[in-house]
Amino acid sequence: MVDKLLTGQRAADKSNSQATVLGIFAKEPVPGQVKTRLCPPLAPTEAAELYRVMLEETVARMSEGPFALVLFYAGRQDYFRTAFPALRLIPQAEGDLGRRMEQALRLLLEEGFAAAALIGSDSPDLPLDRVAEAFATLAQADCVTTPAGDGGYVLIASRRHRPGLFCDIPWSTPQVLDATRHRAAELGIDYRELAPWEDIDDLASLKCLLQRSPDSATAKYALTRLAHRF
Repeated sequence: MVDKLLTGQRAADKSNSQATVLGIFAKEPVPGQVKTRLCPPLAPTEAAELYRVMLEETVARMSEGPFALVLFYAGRQDYFRTAFPALRLIPQAEGDLGRRMEQALRLLLEEGFAAAALIGSDSPDLPLDRVAEAFATLAQADCVTTPAGDGGYVLIASRRHRPGLFCDIPWSTPQVLDATRHRAAELGIDYRELAPWEDIDDLASLKCLLQRSPDSATAKYALTRLAHRF
């Protein structure tokens, strides 16, 4: 199924041998399955709705970039087809987060893109110029990340398939970034880091977004619909 998607859904009017591509990892916004660290103070339905807004803002923002865009989804394909009818969709692979990201980058790089990057839907105000900077940095490096304050990263980009980079990483812990640095060093990967950005995982990080990017769609939604909760 993935092979058919890769064969039949080429990014329009972009030459893969020269172009870059950004993959967005996304879940279906099902209550109780997304943004659970925001519950409480949010109810599961409210957290799911906030996640939906975050995802839609992420897609809208990144759709303005000079790169091909792919959404790697987990959940019902029908939901994503309805929500993002113009977006190329590929189901996430099986396994832990590292396995899923490794497979996503492999698929994109083997398709012929010069470089590929992955982000989640937890940083809806991530500037386009940060993504552009990541791709530009790959002219001198093999791999680049944008660190997050929680010890992980909000973006990873690569111009080569290096599966070992994702092995034995303690996902969903504050040690993700340090472990990635160590793996890159062990594998001889020319690894760089950009200035950090933040994702939204808990109430403190949501409040930071409200201060950092009050005009973002996510901040406006939180302030008008959820402020009574915090």
